[in-house]
Amino acid sequence: MSDLIQLEKRGHIAVLTINNPPANTWTAESLPALRETIRELNADRNIFALVVTGQGEKFFSAGADLKTFADGDKARANEMAQLFGEAFATLSDFRGVSIAAVNGYAMGGGLECAMACDIRIAEEHAQMALPEAGVGLLPCAGGTQNLPWLVGEGWAKRMILCGERVKADKALQIGLVEEVVPSGKSLEKALELAEMACKQSPSSTARCKTLVMSARDGRSHEDGWRMERELFVELFSTEDQKEGVNAFLDKRAPEWKNR
Repeated sequence: MSDLIQLEKRGHIAVLTINNPPANTWTAESLPALRETIRELNADRNIFALVVTGQGEKFFSAGADLKTFADGDKARANEMAQLFGEAFATLSDFRGVSIAAVNGYAMGGGLECAMACDIRIAEEHAQMALPEAGVGLLPCAGGTQNLPWLVGEGWAKRMILCGERVKADKALQIGLVEEVVPSGKSLEKALELAEMACKQSPSSTARCKTLVMSARDGRSHEDGWRMERELFVELFSTEDQKEGVNAFLDKRAPEWKNR
């Protein structure tokens, strides 16, 4: 585990903190650490939800350190692009519910990290942007793909092609974040949502997430409905399905096993 990524487990919730002050930039060390941390969490049956936040009060993450690309080294650019892509793809594929507690500026790869999560909670002072084209680069870790899905093509073009920065209230209005909270409260709200997620069957949640994400792939409605039916029946091979139904009938809280 890299010191640039801090992990704390609170019951069924993992809290991951990007810890590279002052701007919590991503590096060739922290990106593989993120990827491996998510893989370990996926293997931990006791973890149902993940909260990602930044160290300090000003930055969620400012993305990549531009000094990395100052010499124009193409091999280095390829290495970093692959590390960014692999890390955030792994985050997107986390089997549980992932929530970004955007506690400050989320720029470039920082915003791409937040968009790789299922839900985003922003503090009222937070600002978000994909400014890469302004320095001769482009978002290479899901930005051009995830942003249009969340906010529509028009706002995605404003942010990517025009370099427009949005404040938290505008991010809420356009659908980039799900809620805005007072400064210093994003982690608290994210943990509240994570606790709600932990009351759901983790076996069901993982399959529901797969179905929701599959809607991005351009499948026909018929394929989506077929997948729903198949995964519904698949749940009857899990212990959680029996536990959930019987707990309801017995008027007690379920004890999920994530299997």
